[in-house]
Amino acid sequence: MRILVAEDLYLLRDGLVRLVEAYGHQVVATAATGPETLEALLTLRPDVAVIDVRMPPTQSDEGLRAALAARREIPGLPVLILSQHVEQLYARELLADGTGGIGYLLKESVFEADQFIDALERVATGGTAMDPAVIAKLLAGGPSTRRLGALTERERDVLGLMAEGLSNQAIGQLLFLSEGAISKHTTALFAKLGLAEDNSSNRRVLAVLAYLND
Repeated sequence: MRILVAEDLYLLRDGLVRLVEAYGHQVVATAATGPETLEALLTLRPDVAVIDVRMPPTQSDEGLRAALAARREIPGLPVLILSQHVEQLYARELLADGTGGIGYLLKESVFEADQFIDALERVATGGTAMDPAVIAKLLAGGPSTRRLGALTERERDVLGLMAEGLSNQAIGQLLFLSEGAISKHTTALFAKLGLAEDNSSNRRVLAVLAYLND
């Protein structure tokens, strides 16, 4: 894969470059500011980009806004946000565009190289990779709280794992349930949320998040 690494801290940026190259991928460019990130995304069109949220010049949300701007120009451009922060407004906008190829991981939650590379490769192929803590913040207090309250505890478990980008089979293995049972829970929770059932793990996660952002 051709990868862009956008991170303003030198040591972390260099570590990410070494990590992805160790797994046989090519880093086509690095960026240390928001404007550099946007220019590289539009010019190089990498297979996937790893982008920090807070970057120079203001150290606020330049990285995330660069990702949003690039995906408006190139719909579906794969982006994995890797940050210490959850910027709810822009994160919802990023997730709700419906084109896939999105990930949002918290740096503190990445404990293994394989875990990170798996998420990166999943996003590059149009899937999703969401940190449970990010999902929790996006779901908390949204306009659909009452509908979410109608879900059973098991349906909430399934929804949370779907939001991480897991398939029905993977969810079943984690919850010690059959794939058929997970399918039934999925059908039920989509009905309660007023969403059409979709067996695509990527599209159904994006649909739920888009609905919560409506």
